[in-house]
Amino acid sequence: MIPGTRPALVWRLLAHLAVWGVALSMAAPLLWMLLTALKTEPETTAPVTWASLLPRSPQWGNFVRAWREAGLGAVLFNTLLVSLLTTLLAVAHNALAGYALARLRFRGARAALWACIGAMLLPMQVTFLFAYAFADRLGYTDTLAGLIVPFLSSGFGILMMREACARVPASLLEAARLDGLGTLGVFMVAVRPALRASLAALAVITFVNAWNAFFWPLLMVDSASNRTMSLAVADLSTGLYVQSWPVQMAAGTILVLPLVLVYLVAQRAFQGAFAGSGLKEGA
Repeated sequence: MIPGTRPALVWRLLAHLAVWGVALSMAAPLLWMLLTALKTEPETTAPVTWASLLPRSPQWGNFVRAWREAGLGAVLFNTLLVSLLTTLLAVAHNALAGYALARLRFRGARAALWACIGAMLLPMQVTFLFAYAFADRLGYTDTLAGLIVPFLSSGFGILMMREACARVPASLLEAARLDGLGTLGVFMVAVRPALRASLAALAVITFVNAWNAFFWPLLMVDSASNRTMSLAVADLSTGLYVQSWPVQMAAGTILVLPLVLVYLVAQRAFQGAFAGSGLKEGA
């Protein structure tokens, strides 16, 4: 055996065990929620044993009941509309702002950079106070626009795209300028194709945040016609419509399932962006 091979294998095995342990610890709540959603009411209150973890007879009707009792069908369109529009517009705005901070020279660039960093450091409740005051003056309260406009840019998204744009080789930008392209043309032709992984990762993060948003819709929305799925599921979990653990867990599963699907579809781009993938000068 090659000297040093066994310790290396041991460390690799320990690393894999640690990764799988963390993954299982994060998947366990989702699995417990799904299994509880398929149980009957007496099964959820029975003593916890290995045998009681699995439902004796899966109750798929709990999902139908949760969908009907919480009125998820009526709020699904609102949630999809808000999440998709927020994602598309926020990714576009953050990408252009990040490109400007990374590649353009203009007065106030350093101040803008520090403003983005400061925005990330402020507690969410503080920023929501100012956002609500502006939304109220603009007449956005109790509207779907009020759920979208405040999140069209973010300090995190701008800084993320700034780092991604900074990794694009300067030679690509110079070649685009020699071809007669302007500032926006350089971004669209030379920079944007190199940002696919980062754009996809930012889109996933933005979509998840918009889909899961609860505190802001709770402040902004008063009428039932503008509610989102998070508010509907929250009302169900408080026993407002039904007092049943399986039905409540079924509603939570319905809320989480689209996020899991989105991540599974975009996980390669998501992982590639945070692994520091990108073009480098001379590559």
